[in-house]
Amino acid sequence: MSEERQPNVTVFNSALETGVRSLVILAANFPAALDLQRLVDFDYLVVHSGDVNGPESLHPPLPMREGELLVRRKIIGSGISLMMSRGLVNRIAGAEGIVYQATDYAKPFVDSMATPYMRSLIDRANWVGETFGNMDTNELHNLISSFFDKWATQFHPSQGFGGG
Repeated sequence: MSEERQPNVTVFNSALETGVRSLVILAANFPAALDLQRLVDFDYLVVHSGDVNGPESLHPPLPMREGELLVRRKIIGSGISLMMSRGLVNRIAGAEGIVYQATDYAKPFVDSMATPYMRSLIDRANWVGETFGNMDTNELHNLISSFFDKWATQFHPSQGFGGG
């Protein structure tokens, strides 16, 4: 019996991929709970740790990767929902808004993944938590904004381009 494949189904850049990364980030920061924006920022820093003088980036340094920040929030939200549906993440509503926290099942689940990529992901998530976990929200925003600034300058046409 052959296994049917669904067309246009991908694991990369999916809720599954970002959900697992978010779960690893939450497990690395446990017992702290993180809001969605901090998860988005930490996800970028985990994947592109080399951009901030950290360990070698998990993914190749593609040009204009800073644009990922523009699309990452929605897909990470979907990934968190997937992890919540599996009992690995809790959503907590409080006076300061909604935050997410790893459950007691998260760390054993994360620790059970032993591929080289997962070990590298866990190492970088721990590094991001140690390096940026206590960073003030405004400081983190300024750091992440610097990526947007760099990205925006890549789109500015140079003077004289196109004859004008």
